[in-house]
Amino acid sequence: MNEFVITEAKAETAVLVGLITQEQDEAKTKEYLDELEFLADTAGAVTIKRFTQRAGGPNSATYVGKGKLEEIHNYIREEEENNRTVGMVIFDDELSAKQLRNIENVLQVKILDRTSLILDIFAMRAQTANAKTQVELAQYRYMLPRLQRLWTHLERQGGGSGSGGGKGSVGLRGPGETQLEMDRRIILQRMSLLKKRLEEIDRQKATQRKNRGRLIRVALVGYTNVGKSTLMNLLAKSEVFAENKLFATLDTTVRKVVIKNLPFLLADTVGFIRKLPTDLVDSFKSTLDEVREADLLLHVVDISHPDFEEQIGVVESTLKELGCAEKPSMIVFNKIDNYHWTEKDPDDLTPPTKENTTLDDLKRTWMARMGDNCIFISAREHENIDELREVLYNKVRELHVQKYPYNDFLYPNE
Repeated sequence: MNEFVITEAKAETAVLVGLITQEQDEAKTKEYLDELEFLADTAGAVTIKRFTQRAGGPNSATYVGKGKLEEIHNYIREEEENNRTVGMVIFDDELSAKQLRNIENVLQVKILDRTSLILDIFAMRAQTANAKTQVELAQYRYMLPRLQRLWTHLERQGGGSGSGGGKGSVGLRGPGETQLEMDRRIILQRMSLLKKRLEEIDRQKATQRKNRGRLIRVALVGYTNVGKSTLMNLLAKSEVFAENKLFATLDTTVRKVVIKNLPFLLADTVGFIRKLPTDLVDSFKSTLDEVREADLLLHVVDISHPDFEEQIGVVESTLKELGCAEKPSMIVFNKIDNYHWTEKDPDDLTPPTKENTTLDDLKRTWMARMGDNCIFISAREHENIDELREVLYNKVRELHVQKYPYNDFLYPNE
């Protein structure tokens, strides 16, 4: 039932497609496609070409216009004539069943959208029963409204049931509809089973959380690939999987950390991303319970990323969706070792951009008003980690005194 998995035996080639609209200018579309290419790379695909189109919005039938779709089709055929195969075409927004069907009919290759690509990566990354169950539920939620398209796809490959065999033939229509209804019922039953399984996992995890004792809980949150797991390893002296790929962490990892005489729990959570599928947010509610139940949020930000401010907005928006916007939090600006800027030409009279701003100048902007609610570090190079530990100690101690005022271990020498 899983149609999303990209095999790792040989890297497939991919073509990316995005729109330039009034709400999303050319620079923004390039950033989104850069991220989409990183997603494709994480899934094991190599991007060989990008196509963009200026439009008022997605075409309801084919996402891009017919002319642009024909241009993509011609490119695929040219590649085939040169003995190069285009494995898939990936669109930067979620496609409807109608759009998927119409695009496949023209391009005749595998079509993915951003959502199915993220689901693919999650399926590859899922290790525990909890993560696998959550991913499977999200996949079924994605597939359910697109079942008709899947059946059309099978029919074109000669995999349909019934007599006849021509596309859209009367012999296929009746049994096909019956099979479609049967598949829909099977999927709904499977989804119901998965939800019950997740509810049971939720109850088990809730019990585990209650049994953790009277300790303050701190959760690392942030955009995907900002260095949360690296920071977790540094603070907890653990070995949480970390690599330069999107969604390296799916399952929440909780470790006990002690700074000076003060123990607390530190949780590493799944990273957020722009256009994160709602189905995934819903399916991963149990994983994100660690965020909901945290006493303090450490919002880790990759300050070297040219679009880090928008990434902050995406994370804050997702936290608001989870009901966590009012929690005590601080921003940890990571990767200062990777921050680069270019000195502005003295004759250039245009306003300075982020690319012309030094890190010291950046710290004097809106960040200066945050006081000790923000800190600048490099987890990889261990820069300013002692300062982070000190700030963290003070914040956790303050929260601990408020929540557990009679714990003796806070004052061993008094």
